[in-house]
Amino acid sequence: MPLPFLTADRAFEAADDVALPFDDRDRWRRPYRPGPWRVGAAALALLLASYVLFAAVIIALTGSVSEAGTVFGCSLVVIAAALRLLRVGVWVSDRGLRHVSFLRTRTLPWERVLAVRTVQQPVRWLGLPRTVQGEALTLVRRERPAEAAPLLTTHGADFLARPEAFDRAADAVEAWASENRRG
Repeated sequence: MPLPFLTADRAFEAADDVALPFDDRDRWRRPYRPGPWRVGAAALALLLASYVLFAAVIIALTGSVSEAGTVFGCSLVVIAAALRLLRVGVWVSDRGLRHVSFLRTRTLPWERVLAVRTVQQPVRWLGLPRTVQGEALTLVRRERPAEAAPLLTTHGADFLARPEAFDRAADAVEAWASENRRG
């Protein structure tokens, strides 16, 4: 029995040549994938949460329900932190640029963006206070042209030891900025 969907030499149908539907540019999207450090930290946090949930079940079966509820609440906090860690980064859409950090999110419409550029500068290593020499994708706002806030760095959780991925992500964000910036 032939399985045409598994073979590389199958005849292409007319429907295969149809262009993909229009990509919704109004949706917020991250123009790069989360890095292995970020995904690994979130996976370890979710693993910890599974153990804490298991402990909550054992406490509920053997101890008091209020203690189990407290431990269950702690596991929900760990799960929420892991999911928030995965959302951290730079998101773009036709409406603007969104910089999501662990505790807050800042959205800037494209009209308020003066420049987005890559510069060599000291950057934080994995967000810690220690700085090393690296590259940063910086954002210059119209109302504060003297300040350049770093959006992405080569030593962040998404791009540590992945300079090619940083270059692709920086180029993608710069392309979004040049397409959508007005004036």
